[in-house]
Amino acid sequence: MITVVGLDGSGLPAGAQARLDSAELVVGGARQLDSVRLPDHARTVVMGNVTAALDEIDATLAKDDGDGAQPRENRVVVLASGDPGFFGIVRALRERRHEAEVLPAVSSVARAFALAGLPWEDALVVSAHGRELRRAVNACRAHPKVAVLTAPGAGPAELARELAPSAPRTFVVCEDLGGPAERVTHCRPAEATTHGWRDPNVVIVLDARQAVGPRTWIAGARPGPDRWALAEEEFEHRNSVVTKAEVRAFALARLGPRVGDLVWDIGAGSGSVAIECARFGAAVIAVERAAESCERIRRNVRAHQVKVQVAQGPAPLILDHLPDPDAVFVGGGGLEVVRACARRALHRVVVAVAALERVGPVFDALTAEGFETAGVQLSAARLSPLPGDVHRLAATNPVFVIWGSKQ
Repeated sequence: MITVVGLDGSGLPAGAQARLDSAELVVGGARQLDSVRLPDHARTVVMGNVTAALDEIDATLAKDDGDGAQPRENRVVVLASGDPGFFGIVRALRERRHEAEVLPAVSSVARAFALAGLPWEDALVVSAHGRELRRAVNACRAHPKVAVLTAPGAGPAELARELAPSAPRTFVVCEDLGGPAERVTHCRPAEATTHGWRDPNVVIVLDARQAVGPRTWIAGARPGPDRWALAEEEFEHRNSVVTKAEVRAFALARLGPRVGDLVWDIGAGSGSVAIECARFGAAVIAVERAAESCERIRRNVRAHQVKVQVAQGPAPLILDHLPDPDAVFVGGGGLEVVRACARRALHRVVVAVAALERVGPVFDALTAEGFETAGVQLSAARLSPLPGDVHRLAATNPVFVIWGSKQ
């Protein structure tokens, strides 16, 4: 009933012209409609408004021939860029319970990496087309190789403005893919903001040092960590100033770090929470006042082979220069810092305090910013060996963890 034809500038897939010749309705972008030979009897719909185009498809398929007969075969043809099953129109058709015969072309992402001469099974692919640009930006902050499917208003220039200068990256902009002006441009993000780029385009955002990642068994972002709540001994720290593993495990559960998120770790200390969030694939900014602490965090980051941006300066003043986070962990800084973080956090705030007297004010600060708030006191007793092959319980200092969440 519906044939979806992928176009990549190299000509129609086999069998596509026959489907077009018998079509009653042909739907596609203006560029796609202009690139094929259409029959005189076919109606066309330019897919500017996807919902309206889908409604027209529904109406066409609902018609019969006036005598109750079933609708004719090959009544509708949809033209799309590249592989229509990859971030494409096939999903929207299936959501409306339409089955389609798909005649694909080379996907724009595959074409972009081929033009750039790069392997891409280790690349993360994200879409900013009709979606939040900030999530694509966060993925680029956290991962060394990301392909971004762009859209008007969410293209190379907008992506670059959000990334520069906090995330040093190289852009490979593949523009006018499949068209007569197809071009590949290598540039810095700052340079990308000054160009006018032709659509359609794909931006490959690279950490140039990791343009070829390690051999892997799984495509896309690497799997999550094999373990978390790492032992304190796995982090360099000063005088045991490090969030204990048991507290870190609970904080991670409440922060929920994931690909596309940005997490702040305020009063980061050794950077243990920041590093664990980064191991889950989130973009992370660790905030510390002292230069010595920032250098310690950087050493820990290198040791764990993750990406964490370190921001040196006093909170809350330095927070004004940072992008809005999805989640925040506050390990130090006082009530003023908690209030500042609650005003900026989009979804989740987790605060760890040692003193009971601070619990109520933290609750009030989170509640005042519209968070649903709860808390718990965490204490652990670890097995510690004694002479004679026996053990005792060694208590760690209790910590109050207060958290808030909102949609």
